[in-house]
Amino acid sequence: MNVFDPNTHIQTITIVGLGGTGAQIARSVARIVYDMQQARLHTPQIVLIDPDKVEHKNVGRQLYVEADVGQPKAHVLMRRFNMALGLDIVAIDQPVNAERHFERWGGLIVGAVDNHLARRELAKAKGAVWIDTGNHFSAGQVVIGNTGDHETAMRYIDGQNGKYAYLPHAGLLFPALLEPEPEAKQQPEPERSCADLVAAREQDLLVNDWMAVAAAQYVYKLLHRQPISSFVSYVSADGMSVRSLPICRDELLAYLPQPAD
Repeated sequence: MNVFDPNTHIQTITIVGLGGTGAQIARSVARIVYDMQQARLHTPQIVLIDPDKVEHKNVGRQLYVEADVGQPKAHVLMRRFNMALGLDIVAIDQPVNAERHFERWGGLIVGAVDNHLARRELAKAKGAVWIDTGNHFSAGQVVIGNTGDHETAMRYIDGQNGKYAYLPHAGLLFPALLEPEPEAKQQPEPERSCADLVAAREQDLLVNDWMAVAAAQYVYKLLHRQPISSFVSYVSADGMSVRSLPICRDELLAYLPQPAD
């Protein structure tokens, strides 16, 4: 079994996007860090980033209540988890910016964003492990990687002694995630959030919960130095399943785009 071993001491976990998926991921990560503290293990700093405020449409569909409406999502969750678990979470209620918000080394970024501009900032992070989540009506994918450089990904395509120091991240495997939706290129309408899609009954109410569990499991394994043997997990709420692809040359090559001549 091949495993992902970035050999990185995770000092900071930055969760970007605190909507349907991101808020649930933040909840799980807070629980993981609290559990590690109880076991007297070294724990990373948690940072929550989202410029949005809680709206009425978020109540019930996301991890917010009526009393939260009008408040920044990042601050709501920061206060909630800090008070409940005695943590020291940091909140940033600004659009994510790679230069300002990401450290050079030792970072883990979990992205739960619903627009290409935010993902572009995540893809700019250097020396960090990036777990990205993305979904549509009732299914989605969780991707883990730490390089957006095609040459680096190919250099380590076979790993070494069953260990992969580098895996291609979501921006390299799914470059369309960094581009506007085809309709958005033709129309000036903004990309719709998960909350909008759920409200319009165009997204399964619980798909975000499925996504969050899969993403949080990757976080748990990283922090506990447990073997990570897959680089992408496909989640289906409708099919009630999670299918993870093993880390190996053939599977990775099937996803890596060929460089232009």
